[in-house]
Amino acid sequence: MTTLLSFPVEQQGKDAGVKPRSTTQKFVLKQGDTFLVADALGDVGASDDGLFHNDTRILSQLRLEIAGRAPWHLGTAVSHDNVFFTANLTNAPLPPLGGAPIPEGVVHIERKRLLWSDRIFERLRFTNYGSDTAILPVSIGFGADYRDMFEIRGEPRAAHGRLLPPKLGEAHVLLHYLGLDGVHRTTSVAFSETPLRLMPDSADFLVKVPEAGTTELYIEIGCGEEARPGRMRFRAAAAAARSRARRKRLRSARLITPNRLFNAWIDRSQADLALLTTELPTGPYPYAGIPWFSTPFGRDAVITALQTLWLNPALARGVLAFLARNQAHETSRFRDSAPGKIIHETRKGEMTALQEVPFGKYYGGVDTTPLFVVLAGAYADRTGDIAFIEELWPALVAALEWVEGAVASNRDGFLEYARGAETGLANQGWKDSADSVFHADGRFPDGPIALVEVQGYVFAAFLAMADLAQRLGKMQAAQDWSRRADELRSAVEQRFWMEPEGFYGLALDGRGELCRVLASNAGHLLFTGLPAPERAARVAARLMSGRFNSGWGIRTLASGQARFNPMSYHNGSVWPHDTAFCAAGLARYGAREEAVRLLDQMFETAVQFDMRLPELFCGFPRSPGEPPIPYPVACLPQAWAAGSLFMLLQACLGLKVDGWRGEIQIDRPRLPSGVNRLSLRRLVVGQEQVDLTFERMGERVVAFADGADQSGVAIRAQL
Repeated sequence: MTTLLSFPVEQQGKDAGVKPRSTTQKFVLKQGDTFLVADALGDVGASDDGLFHNDTRILSQLRLEIAGRAPWHLGTAVSHDNVFFTANLTNAPLPPLGGAPIPEGVVHIERKRLLWSDRIFERLRFTNYGSDTAILPVSIGFGADYRDMFEIRGEPRAAHGRLLPPKLGEAHVLLHYLGLDGVHRTTSVAFSETPLRLMPDSADFLVKVPEAGTTELYIEIGCGEEARPGRMRFRAAAAAARSRARRKRLRSARLITPNRLFNAWIDRSQADLALLTTELPTGPYPYAGIPWFSTPFGRDAVITALQTLWLNPALARGVLAFLARNQAHETSRFRDSAPGKIIHETRKGEMTALQEVPFGKYYGGVDTTPLFVVLAGAYADRTGDIAFIEELWPALVAALEWVEGAVASNRDGFLEYARGAETGLANQGWKDSADSVFHADGRFPDGPIALVEVQGYVFAAFLAMADLAQRLGKMQAAQDWSRRADELRSAVEQRFWMEPEGFYGLALDGRGELCRVLASNAGHLLFTGLPAPERAARVAARLMSGRFNSGWGIRTLASGQARFNPMSYHNGSVWPHDTAFCAAGLARYGAREEAVRLLDQMFETAVQFDMRLPELFCGFPRSPGEPPIPYPVACLPQAWAAGSLFMLLQACLGLKVDGWRGEIQIDRPRLPSGVNRLSLRRLVVGQEQVDLTFERMGERVVAFADGADQSGVAIRAQL
């Protein structure tokens, strides 16, 4: 079940200019580059509802009426695998129509739908529980405005293309739009039965439902020409969609516990990742989130791949292949691109084609390029797949050449950012809202900006490339990159550390002045392994204090700081992926019990959000008996929120797969509270699959392989 609430919000990064959303409960389906947002009745009509394909709304109106009224709502859900939407409805009192009047609640209406082949497949099933034949005047209204996603998000447009006259057939309508980009977009609305009356925006039926009987009406809406819907087409689409969802989930190792609620969280998170993962020519790729970001983002995909790498390395391979193929080869201030940079966002709509916005291929993310290299190194360590690394090598070298060229202009050798044009993002780290970087007194810094966590990513990228170069026999390059990592570590420790606060500053501004702000970015620095151990311990203590830890997770900004606001996008809210990075950083420095605490808090949060972590939620302190407070326009589902569970769990288990040696390493494992046993099935190690079990025994957690033959995969455990 997907709930999306809304209130007015400040201008923010990805969501800059997003209009407040309807407070009505919303439900989403996605398949490929098509997704649907509808209300609990299954209707489409609010300002941000619709069927979207390639960033264009191809259906903006869809409503079901019985005798001119909406049916009464009983309940709505999306199936556990995210394939089916089902609304259970019933009739309001109906006047006589060639017979006796029909009282309320006599006819059950099941409205079931799925997405397949860029279209909605819908079945309306009418079941009559009355003692007479029911005759229902059913009307289905529809329409398409073909608005671009950015216009729906609030970006004004001076001109639009032309809505062309609809074409009516016997049981279908074709809607048409000719865009300013010259693209002819169509929407087919087709019915299994010939309507009593068919208009360009509605179809009317008299549905006869015999006593104790059932009548079905099938509808298909989507791209391309019309097709005659029916039971066989619906069943075939349903089988294909379910089969694809199952195949996606089988790529990943399986996690099982005796805790029913914890299993539900695991299942929902894996189902959401499967839903958001689109099969591209380069392999599987996790789209960022629904509704606003159902498209490839660089940073989001890299982080999602890092979160799930230990369970599903195929996702990381697909992400790396796509990003390498779309690496920048030219300089553009409008697109914030330069040779070697890795893409931040890509779109396919009319406004990007006309360059009304720069996001057709946009490269304004300062951290995506080093993170791309970090993911390549992590993938190689996980799989030992040196052949794929050799294919990627030119892209990896180009990425680091961009990094090295960019840091050459900084006095301290840091990677910094400044947007190339006013249309680009003002802030280009993961906290990309306009007010997320500031000084301790609240004033905004002059650019260019060097974020602390970005330097950690660069440090990790240098080390990754040094290791890969050594494995490829490029010894001089390995030594050079290793030296660069050491130099950067020293520079960060000298310029970002704040001794009185026992913490790292948020950023350096264009004058070299440190933003002495306590922000969660330092937790990402721990994740990279850059800080000295004694400093890492002080950062860990800060992160787990009440100023950062809300009781539901780590706030993006400590309370008491300038601009702290628990309702803000980046200045005091809680982001599950951010908490997961902090937990992984804490575990890296031995604070595994603290990682367990954070996992427990995220689990308790998921329980309050119907077992699905949102993109973010408000950072108010936890109060007894009160749930966490939703953030108004959070994406749900969202890829790196769904992936957070798996990074948190890996941090607690202390599990690492060494693909070079073909072995599993386990370091002082811990289990979540309330989970005394965890089974890990089909964990891929090289060409083998391994089953593991973690079990609590007194104060310790032991790990052992299941089955008599584990194909020679070594397991090295420090318990």
